[in-house]
Amino acid sequence: MLTPAEEVGLAGIRLANRVQRALDAIPPAELAELLRNIHALATERHLWYQRDGVTETVRLLPCPITLRQDQLGYLHYVSQTVLNCVKRFPDLYLADPAVREVLRLSSDEEHWLLECWTPGHRENNPIFGRLDAVVDFTNPMWKDTLRYLEPNLTGIGGIHLAPTSDGVLADLVIPALRKQDPTIRLQRGADIRELLLQELLDHLEVIGRPKGQIVLVDPKYDEEGPDEPEALVHYFAERHGIRMLHADPAELRLQGDEVWYQGTRVDLAYRDYEVLDLVDLASEGIDVGPMRKLFASNRIVSSIAAELDQKSCWEVLTDPELARRHLTVEEQQVVRRHVLWTRVLSQRRTTTPEGSGVDLLPYVRKEREHLVLKPNRSYGGDGVTLGPSVSQGEWESALDAALADEDRWVVQQIAPLPVREFQVLGEDGAVHAEPFYLVMGFVPSRYGVGMVARASQKQVVNVAQRGGECAVMISASAVSG
Repeated sequence: MLTPAEEVGLAGIRLANRVQRALDAIPPAELAELLRNIHALATERHLWYQRDGVTETVRLLPCPITLRQDQLGYLHYVSQTVLNCVKRFPDLYLADPAVREVLRLSSDEEHWLLECWTPGHRENNPIFGRLDAVVDFTNPMWKDTLRYLEPNLTGIGGIHLAPTSDGVLADLVIPALRKQDPTIRLQRGADIRELLLQELLDHLEVIGRPKGQIVLVDPKYDEEGPDEPEALVHYFAERHGIRMLHADPAELRLQGDEVWYQGTRVDLAYRDYEVLDLVDLASEGIDVGPMRKLFASNRIVSSIAAELDQKSCWEVLTDPELARRHLTVEEQQVVRRHVLWTRVLSQRRTTTPEGSGVDLLPYVRKEREHLVLKPNRSYGGDGVTLGPSVSQGEWESALDAALADEDRWVVQQIAPLPVREFQVLGEDGAVHAEPFYLVMGFVPSRYGVGMVARASQKQVVNVAQRGGECAVMISASAVSG
């Protein structure tokens, strides 16, 4: 006899199978043409990534990831719970030396935090972040597969790429699926661009500047990565008639208590810039006073609280003593089930994922096959070592190098990556199936949860590592089976 949870979980498998069967039923010549059209429309809609000054179209895979409404609701609840824990970290950092040791900041970063974290920030703390995770929606016990890998709290990738991917497949693939199986009912999920816009408009109201000018601030002239701010500026203008501006921090000017960009007052900024990057700008003679003013007056999304964005955040949540001290019972239950055990790599006593006391270094040397080693504060998948994919000697060398590094590293319980096959177009023009690893990113807000889905044939899944994008579609049927 299946449990009720398993019965419900099987509906996810049936939904995914129906979609895959419909895609497989498309005649080969039509499917090849569909894949070519997906690439062309992705290019037209600026699904782009810049590498070394060259613009590439991000690979968009044809089969959508599907989930049911009940799965969406649970993801929203868990993601919002985890984000709310992280949003309290500035107060925990300032009040608890143990938290301060885990989330160690440089003197420059701490100075900015002390100056820019105020009671006003505590009451209205806007963080628009992405929580990276793995989950297998086709597993009957899918909730047990949901594991959060790390937080990304500022300048998150995918705000333009993810909804654009959803739109391309909604326009091209869903009609092709329904031609094969008219009973398929899929709809797009929450648009991350709309969630961001609502966050920004809400915060303008909170700070007493309704309908104020919003400026997107990032390394505007850097020719690396996805150029999402410009795409967002165009989207908000065309869709909502809202004029947003795009600026580099060096282009901002401070006059009295107001920040200006090219003659326009900046009422609120959405930033893709870290304090350490601003410190580097200041060392080059750039005036970062305007950004400091925006932080201190709570006119930046994400707020200064996002400077505690480290992989070691998960140690604060998964350390039993710190969790008991700072989390509610409900939050502890969510963390125990869904947040991966993570520890800053150092010579010390700690607890294992099962809660037993242990010397950390001998433990991580012994448990290679169950762990992954990561730089604490880098991004893009750089430097990640998966224990099961290397020899014991290579693992020992990686640990020794990490211990010798002046920058800190973390070890984390490894999570199995879901694998599924996608049809791809070969150089010969023929369609064939290849396996891809999948990683999700959840962007929670009070209005819903946006989703970013990435796929790669490498186990380190990231668009920066030449991975691809997937669309995510929600079942619109009352019964998903």
